[in-house]
Amino acid sequence: MSDPLRTAVIGVGHMGRHHARLYHDLPEAELVAVVDTDRQRAADIAKQYAAKPLTDMSDLLELRLDAVTIAVPTVAHEALAAPLIEAGVALLIEKPLAPDSASARRLLDLAQAHDCVIQVGHSERFNPVVRAMDRMGVKPKFIETHRISPFTFRSADIGVVFDMMIHDIDIVLHLVACRDYEVRACGVSILSKHEDIANARVEFADGCVANLTASRLALKTERKIRVFCPDAYLSMDYQKKTGIAIKKDANLDLLKLAGEKDLTDLAQVAGLDFGSMVKVEPLQVDDVEPLKAEIQSFLASVRDRTTPAVSAEDGFAAVHLAERIVRTVQQHDWDVSA
Repeated sequence: MSDPLRTAVIGVGHMGRHHARLYHDLPEAELVAVVDTDRQRAADIAKQYAAKPLTDMSDLLELRLDAVTIAVPTVAHEALAAPLIEAGVALLIEKPLAPDSASARRLLDLAQAHDCVIQVGHSERFNPVVRAMDRMGVKPKFIETHRISPFTFRSADIGVVFDMMIHDIDIVLHLVACRDYEVRACGVSILSKHEDIANARVEFADGCVANLTASRLALKTERKIRVFCPDAYLSMDYQKKTGIAIKKDANLDLLKLAGEKDLTDLAQVAGLDFGSMVKVEPLQVDDVEPLKAEIQSFLASVRDRTTPAVSAEDGFAAVHLAERIVRTVQQHDWDVSA
């Protein structure tokens, strides 16, 4: 086995501390340092995982690092990432890649110029239900997503699109290969200066339609996706890590029954329990911590010099669509006269 990759984490708050934990625990990595502007927090996390505490990122460049996680507010991503990219250090940048598509584009171009590995922290891509969908090779025609939760008082500096919907935007773009689309969207601001509730309808040039809803003002937490394909219907719950599939080829008898009967005949069987007639398959979902799978995938890309599972190109595409949605939300007129 090769030597562990020397790693560090910039920003050990809500998400960064979990990256530090996993870099410490995984045999393929060595946590060398943690960086945080809060000196006490940096010291506490560093002591817990036997790393060096730092408050200035510039000190990292002297530590001969192989890979670094950036888990700070999105507005600081570009400034912190640029010198590390130029130094050839691979980066795992928490989602979203940047606060706007111009900044995301600059990071992407810089990474390509220096042949630097960048993975974007869309950890939902590593959720077992998404991995189950990937194994099925779905080709969606309609996608519906719901991501709602109570207000956490975090990320109030951005709207719900970049805060929460960005997860589903990345998944939709992962499932739909097309990048030519039209956007319709609306949203409202209640507790913050930005949209707290938003709905977007994305119509792709290949015919697929995605309807995305996000709210951070709900009284419950729900994270679901439904995918309609020519040969199957999938319903997945990110939170519970469960899902079902209704496949066309498994329900040919029911389709034949409906196809061979006219309206009069169908009326005579109206009393039958449709739900019991449909063959539903539970999806085979593995029990893997998404963040652990994400970091292991990142480390493998760094070690093998392969394209990351969620590349900088993917991160840029998600930011670009999110930006389009926010712009459309802002342009929506709620008071159009008759």
